[in-house]
Amino acid sequence: MSAPVDRTVVWPFDDAGEPGAYFYARYAHPTGVAAEAALGALEGGDAVLFASGMAAETAVLLAFTETGTTVAVAEGCYYGTSTLLRALSKFGVNLIEFDQTGPPPAEATIVWVESPANPTLSMPNWEAVTSTDALLVCDATLSTPVYLQALDEGADIVVHSATKYLTGHHDALLGVTVTRDPEKTAALQQARTLYGGAASADTAYSLLRGLDTLETRMLRQTTTATELAARLEAHPAVAKVRYPGFAGVIAFDVDDPRRVETSLATIRNSTSLGGVTSSIESRHRWEGDRIPTGLLRLSVGLEDVELLWGDLKAALAN
Repeated sequence: MSAPVDRTVVWPFDDAGEPGAYFYARYAHPTGVAAEAALGALEGGDAVLFASGMAAETAVLLAFTETGTTVAVAEGCYYGTSTLLRALSKFGVNLIEFDQTGPPPAEATIVWVESPANPTLSMPNWEAVTSTDALLVCDATLSTPVYLQALDEGADIVVHSATKYLTGHHDALLGVTVTRDPEKTAALQQARTLYGGAASADTAYSLLRGLDTLETRMLRQTTTATELAARLEAHPAVAKVRYPGFAGVIAFDVDDPRRVETSLATIRNSTSLGGVTSSIESRHRWEGDRIPTGLLRLSVGLEDVELLWGDLKAALAN
């Protein structure tokens, strides 16, 4: 059983007037530290929690970029990552997008891959992306530690939007970084403290709860998604299916994605992914021409596979 949530924000100094392990929650709090330890054990590194996945990404960039830094980001990866980097261009941070199935640009000082990319579901070529001296960041949100140990593959920093699979219930906004380098961990903690991106005790508790069922959920979602991907592949109304063979996200192309996503009854037409309830959305509306116009991103939940297929089959037939 998980420890109770400790929502304390301020702790008294000791009798000598010195702060203890906890003194102000923006620096650290017991529930957050417990969640960091639990996830760190799964990842084989030191975890740092943040108020959201984007807060975690912002901390990485604040800690490790400066004027003139070139960040090479995988094509087709999470849209918010490249959008954030474009916003930082006014501070002299340069963005290059590259095909992560091959080598990154030689001029990159930071290489940012995603395994798999969201929503195109391409996979990084680990041999190629670890062949340089650049700082290697891997967004492993869709894989989770169940399917990927990115630090073992050569990543310097792992990033998760823990809002997705790690918490798993669409009830907590949370991000995390994991490293094995104490200096990098300290730099990320300092960035979190300075810009105020700390996670709350309640969201940290949601992570502790989610980790208890993470492997069970991921295995169930993988089994269902594998079956649905095969059936979608065989359906005449589906032009293309992308599925990496694990986890619960499938991307598939249809002629009229808006009609399909609004014709579903069981699968929710909503954004985000990784919850116990299945959801689907067209990504072109958000991302523009970097994503095929007909691409639908399906996040498979824990519902029965026949119920989900019946819903998809009816929507594809309309």
